[in-house]
Formats: sequence, C-alpha cells, structure tokens
Amino acid sequence: MNTFKIVQFNMQFGQSWDDAYPDHAPVDLDLTIAEIRSHDADVVLLQEVERAQPGGVQADPPPNYTRLRAALGGYDGFFSYPKADPRELPFGIGLAIFSKTPLRDTTRLDLPSPPVEFEFHGERKTPTDRLLIGAKTALAGRELRIFNTHLLAFFMLKSSSEEHIGQRRLVIERLRASEGPTLLGGDFNVSKHDSLVRQFAAAGYRSVQTEEVTWRRRPYILDHIFYSRHLRPVRCAVSPTLASDHHVLVAELEFTD
Repeated sequence: MNTFKIVQFNMQFGQSWDDAYPDHAPVDLDLTIAEIRSHDADVVLLQEVERAQPGGVQADPPPNYTRLRAALGGYDGFFSYPKADPRELPFGIGLAIFSKTPLRDTTRLDLPSPPVEFEFHGERKTPTDRLLIGAKTALAGRELRIFNTHLLAFFMLKSSSEEHIGQRRLVIERLRASEGPTLLGGDFNVSKHDSLVRQFAAAGYRSVQTEEVTWRRRPYILDHIFYSRHLRPVRCAVSPTLASDHHVLVAELEFTD
C-alpha cells in the first residue's frame, strides 16, 4: 500500500464544544480519544494537548499526553511543551505527534513571539513563544519527515503574521532544509490564509485544502496540512466534531515516486 492517512487536530486540551457556553464547556478527554481513534490514522498531529497552568508551571509528566499515549495503543508518540514562561495564559499548550510506525530523530524549535502588547483581563501583556516539533518515520517503505506547529494568533492581538514574519520564516527554513517526503501540520492561526498558502507554496509546499472552515469560533481556516512535491493528496475532509473548538482535518496521501 502506497497511501497513508494523517489527522490534524487542535484538541483544545480536551475541552468539548457547547454552542451556548463555549468557554465553559466541560473537559472530556474520553471524547477527544474517541474522536482520534475513529479516524484510524497512521499519523496524528495534535496541538493544545495540555492546559496552561498558573505561573507557567508545566506538569511533568504531562497529564493529557500521558492518558492519550496509554489510550492510543499501537502508536508511538512524541510530545513537547513550549518554553516555560510565567506569562503563559490559561489556554492550550503543547504539541504531540503520534504514529503507528516508530518515530525517530525527534526535534523541537522554539519560535519567538514579538513583544506585541495586548490587554487580557484588564492587564497589559505580551505573548509567549510558540513551538515547532518534528520527527522521522517510515510509511509504506518510505521515509517521511513530519513537522507539527502552533503559531501565534496575531489576529486576536489586532495584528498580523504578515507584519511579524519571524515565526513563519523559521518554519519555512526547516521545510526548505528537508529534502525528502515531508509533511507539516498545525494550527497556523492565520485568519486570512491566502498569504500563508502562497508563502508556503513558494517554498514548495501545498495545503491539502483551503476552502472549508476549521474553527467554530470564527469562519477561519486555521488548520492546514502542507505536503512536499514527493507526496500527493488522494482525498481530504474537514470532519466536524464536538470534541474541540476546532474540527478535525483528515487527509490521505500517497508517495509520488
């Protein structure tokens, strides 16, 4: 078999969706696990695995990732927090890669955030750094390089990643350095995704889909799976779920040579 399936999912630390009270919906990690299992993917990319704790404390071992790894039997896993920072706000943090085939050569790269000031609960704040993680695996007898990222939501700070290009530039540098079949999934937090898609296309990477909304809170396409010229999408779908404020992006790809 020359094809494989990948799932891209911002799981919002297991917080489910409630149309009436989205910010107060219960955390239901069992629902998250059931959603992930239902797709039976070869590779799963997750963002916001854990909920940030007061003062930037990072629980070790990470509780949600530990439960996920135990529940996803048959998968190898890799997880990383972003750089610890006492300014961290109480939202989702941490990235994970799960694969049915062994992961190796795992990497992490901090993505610095610019000192853009914003207000949160009446206080002036600046954003914490973001993260890119990576690993290699073998699928269908071929080596595959996998990256996973979660960029800063500049649109929520009344700014734009087109004005602050540092994080996107660092990610593209890693993509350009990867010579073989390569995938990048993640929550790119870009409200006007056309510029993002053009920028990554110029680096040799295309998105599996650019039409269907992936976020419930606003009609934005925040989630993408980018693939190199060595791969071709066979099919893809945005799968609605109540397990997060993001939908699941599912793609089946094949090697082209």
